[in-house]
Amino acid sequence: MSSDDLEAELRALAESLDVPAPPPDQVAAAVRARLEAAPPLEAVSSDVPLPTEAASSDVPSGRSAKGARPVRRRARWKVVAVVVAVILAVTAATPQGRQAVLTILRLAGIEVTLTSGTPAPVATPTGLPGERAVPPGQAAAQARFPVRTLTALGTPRRATVSDGGRVVSMFWPGGVRLDQFDGGMDPYFFKRLGPPFPQDVAVNGVTGWWLQGEHPVGYITRPDHTQIPLRQAGPTLIWQRGAIGYRLEGAASMARAAELARSLG
Repeated sequence: MSSDDLEAELRALAESLDVPAPPPDQVAAAVRARLEAAPPLEAVSSDVPLPTEAASSDVPSGRSAKGARPVRRRARWKVVAVVVAVILAVTAATPQGRQAVLTILRLAGIEVTLTSGTPAPVATPTGLPGERAVPPGQAAAQARFPVRTLTALGTPRRATVSDGGRVVSMFWPGGVRLDQFDGGMDPYFFKRLGPPFPQDVAVNGVTGWWLQGEHPVGYITRPDHTQIPLRQAGPTLIWQRGAIGYRLEGAASMARAAELARSLG
């Protein structure tokens, strides 16, 4: 690869990156300074002997007479290492780069990734796989698990069944939503959450989590485990009852969410 080819590839890479900070001119200056400090492609490492004229006819071009690595390849990898170091430095200077995964929690078929920064929101809302509306009274007959409802809110305004009966969602006025699903070992939903982190809350003798604020929520399909970003979720209570997982979204407070959850009949 010539220096012109390398420059062309770096320019193409730059066009595909979204780096809000630092300013592009500072990024360009940092990259240029690091590249200028690196040895040229033609440079030869001092610990790799050059092939002699006598041996050059017996070995492939660019290799030493003793079978050492190609001398130009060693220098090229040094340039690649410099480029990678610059990219890492730029990434660390951006909000996305500073965001680090602190831990991953799993409960009731939901995987919650806690990060040090605010996760990027879901820009385009997407429905659950195979989601279809059903009369609320018929949802239980189309699910793969026992379906319950929030008796404190009465009959849901509408209901949906998704992913071949794996998920049942119920909706009430005021933006309250209850998703229920088989809370097995493998997660069904995933969430990305920055501070403030989940709070423990007791729900009928079990421990649930209250997730404050808006956060991205997605779905993990079966059997290939593809992750589908769904939408931005509001404050949510998640808990498990037996083998069934629940996520209750739209309650005005943690206390109200726990009160509604305790009415699950």
